[in-house]
Amino acid sequence: MQETVLILDFGSQYTQLIARRLRELNVYCEIHPWNKAPDLTSEVKGVILSGSPFSVRDENSPMPDLSAYKGKIPLLAVCFGAQYLAHHFGGEVLPSDTREYGRANLAFVNSDSIIAKDVENSSQVWMSHGDTINALPSNYKTIFSTEDVKYAGFEIEGEQTYGVQFHPEVYHSVCGKQLLSNFIIDICGCSQDWTPDSFVETTVAELKEKVGEDKVILGLSGGVDSSVAAYLLHKAIGDNLHCIFVDNGLLRKNEFEDVLESYKGLGLNVKGVDSKELFYDALKGHSDPEKKRKVIGGVFIDVFDKESQLVENAKWLGQGTIYPDVIESVSATGGPSQTIKSHHNVGGLPDYMKLDVVEPLRSLFKDEVRRVGRSMGIPEKIIGRHPFPGPGLGIRILGDITAEKVRILQEVDYIFIKGLKDWGLYDDVWQAGAILLPVQSVGVMGDERTYENAVALRAVSSTDGMTADWCHLPYDFLAKVSNDIINGVKGINRVTYDISSKPPATIEWE
Repeated sequence: MQETVLILDFGSQYTQLIARRLRELNVYCEIHPWNKAPDLTSEVKGVILSGSPFSVRDENSPMPDLSAYKGKIPLLAVCFGAQYLAHHFGGEVLPSDTREYGRANLAFVNSDSIIAKDVENSSQVWMSHGDTINALPSNYKTIFSTEDVKYAGFEIEGEQTYGVQFHPEVYHSVCGKQLLSNFIIDICGCSQDWTPDSFVETTVAELKEKVGEDKVILGLSGGVDSSVAAYLLHKAIGDNLHCIFVDNGLLRKNEFEDVLESYKGLGLNVKGVDSKELFYDALKGHSDPEKKRKVIGGVFIDVFDKESQLVENAKWLGQGTIYPDVIESVSATGGPSQTIKSHHNVGGLPDYMKLDVVEPLRSLFKDEVRRVGRSMGIPEKIIGRHPFPGPGLGIRILGDITAEKVRILQEVDYIFIKGLKDWGLYDDVWQAGAILLPVQSVGVMGDERTYENAVALRAVSSTDGMTADWCHLPYDFLAKVSNDIINGVKGINRVTYDISSKPPATIEWE
């Protein structure tokens, strides 16, 4: 039996990040709604309680029965989970006078605690809470503090039960991976035998059983996610996989031709479909970002419906959906996670489309997808490609979309991305792109006044897309790119650089 760590989801946007961190440690884990927790079995090595958008002081906040786990098996409670353990077992949780969101630093570490092993004092952690633990129950011992939060972490004497008010699962908690390793390996005793190779083996077997001899239509974009999904499906069903690459008119410059060329000789059935005009006509007059996403998704489905009818006995639509797509659209567990934005490939298919959906990567994060892809030998040119949104430039053009706006942004984006590659900066950036702003500004070219468009450049560092920092690109590089854009792209007279982090901003502007 596969040893397992259970993660009980209270609706936090970060819940799946806990799973991602555990998988980095080669430990298998499962996420379950807090009110549908499974029974304790011999293969369960530990339990983690997630954060939540609720306050433990709310009347309608989750109130889990932890009697099957607490004191019987190692348990780690994060943020809301930690406050729940304090609030419901004799402590006190109150609204915080100094709400902590974002970076904080540990000011005290009790190194005698196993979970604090090799966690350095002053380590940066990531906070996201409006309440704080004001008093601990009598048998709780403090193990972490920050300058503003006295009880940033605790353990229960006589139990392998721990709580932290910060988020160790988030990339910007520098000590987070060490803390989770201490819990998973030293306290839970997990053997770390879940690897990308084992994921491929298990997933291919599941796909063979699920799909059988049926044919699958898959939307291939040339990006990491759809490529890895295609390879997994190809391993499972071979030539019964039919890949389709749709030109929605919102791709990067020359991307349609480049993607089709990159898959030649790789053994996949790939058909290119030019549908630019369909998308432009459907998007005409729409400026609301959610409406644009839904229009793009709707036309995308229509095109695939038409193409699937050309493949005899096609019964499945394969998609490269990964978890950040899901968690920002709807809670993966049906819990109370809040919708940030909808995604074109999330939420099922309309009734008229007679295909079932198969999503082999739905539970993985981007870096996990890359690890799986490398384990299957997919070329680095594909695996190392920056993420690109499904709606493409449609959500990087603020306001309504026209073919001319697409042309302008394609030229700007091309200069920016090519510049990153030429300067050796591309691999240092997790995602980059340009945004066409719905404003015009005054400029001077030669001796003439201009009144033209402004663009924003965006480049971020991240590992999973759930949190991100803006990249500190060299000034000389930004100056060169700005100059090249203004001189090379007719219609642009101003270039800005976005220095917002996520949160509070998102990576894309829409």
